[in-house]
Amino acid sequence: MPAEIITIGNELLEGRVTDTNATWIADRLTLAGLAVKRISSVPDCRGEVAGILEEAERRSDVIIVGGGLGPTHDDVTKAALCDFFGTHLVENKSVLENIKQLLRKKQLPLNKNNRRQAEIPANADPVMNPLGTAPGLWMEKEKKIFVVIPGVPFEMENIVEKEIIPRLTRSLKLPAHYQKTIVTSGSFEAMLADILRDFENELPENVTLAYLPSPGIIRLRLGARDQSMQKAKESVEGQAEKLKKIIPQYIVGYNEETLEMIVGNMLKANNKTLCTIESCTGGKISSMLVSVPGCSQYFKGGIVVYSNELKTGLLNIDDNILSKYGAVSKQTVEAMAVNGSRIMQTDYSVAISGIAGPDGGTPQKPAGMVCIAVNTPRGCFSDIFYFGDNRERNIKRASVTALNMLRKNIKT
Repeated sequence: MPAEIITIGNELLEGRVTDTNATWIADRLTLAGLAVKRISSVPDCRGEVAGILEEAERRSDVIIVGGGLGPTHDDVTKAALCDFFGTHLVENKSVLENIKQLLRKKQLPLNKNNRRQAEIPANADPVMNPLGTAPGLWMEKEKKIFVVIPGVPFEMENIVEKEIIPRLTRSLKLPAHYQKTIVTSGSFEAMLADILRDFENELPENVTLAYLPSPGIIRLRLGARDQSMQKAKESVEGQAEKLKKIIPQYIVGYNEETLEMIVGNMLKANNKTLCTIESCTGGKISSMLVSVPGCSQYFKGGIVVYSNELKTGLLNIDDNILSKYGAVSKQTVEAMAVNGSRIMQTDYSVAISGIAGPDGGTPQKPAGMVCIAVNTPRGCFSDIFYFGDNRERNIKRASVTALNMLRKNIKT
């Protein structure tokens, strides 16, 4: 069943706000069995909103509209809905009472703007918003469903999860949808697509594969629709097993797992500890590690050392190594890793040094060159990687690569 998402707001079109709402909603609709065919954004303009509603009605069965329900002058969604449905606004007692309760909890008075939020199109069924003063709206026209939700992300997510998706599921005969994400690292999209060309060509008709790339990580999302959840699951899991055999060297996890979570679980399982010694990533690896709850069980701490003076003074790196090989070298990061483990008394350590870019490179050591070492109870292992000249992407890719290198060297 085709669905589409319309988000409203000048800030979206001016580039001041990233439209994460549409992405989140699309994911939930897909999981519910709907096929999202289009995502559009329009400005806070009554005519524009009414116009796109007319377009959406012709091509989709379920239309989700987000934003423009607030109390300010630029919130025009409800007026546009009245234009489109040929109706008018009425004050809804249930919505008004919900607003009053919310304001009482915050010890705030009810003003004219808040009261106006209780006015909804006469043909709308309100969807109560326990987290905010703007209600959701459920409206139908000639077997087409229009759902209007507030644009505040946490309010929107709560309404969609608890009210909209369950109601859509009850109202529509939707096919079951199952998906699984295979998390990969160590490759790039074009190469992975080349490796998986035959795999993709042989996919069953009801199974889809999407590439979701980010610096250092490519997520492969398999999805299937079928009459039953069991059949959809069997289709996806069967293809996931094939991927295990085709690209085992690149698979690091599944679904919402991250490298920092995977590494942390491996260290906990082995009762081992870790420290980081970072130069070009400036603490990014440590930041990723400490984003995982319970990391204090295995992560002892990190040191950021940019200057050679600190490398020699704090980490006791031999001056001869730095003068002979330079700060960006396998020899230097190996010394950083070994000495870091000794100083912080950890089983494992990750050390990294490189030229993040876009400046600072030479023909021998170009921007994007990164050296990584992992010290383990079995010895120290190092490698050199060459990324691009974008500083932000290099820092992220280098950090992910370092954690993946650590993952490969943790004895299980």
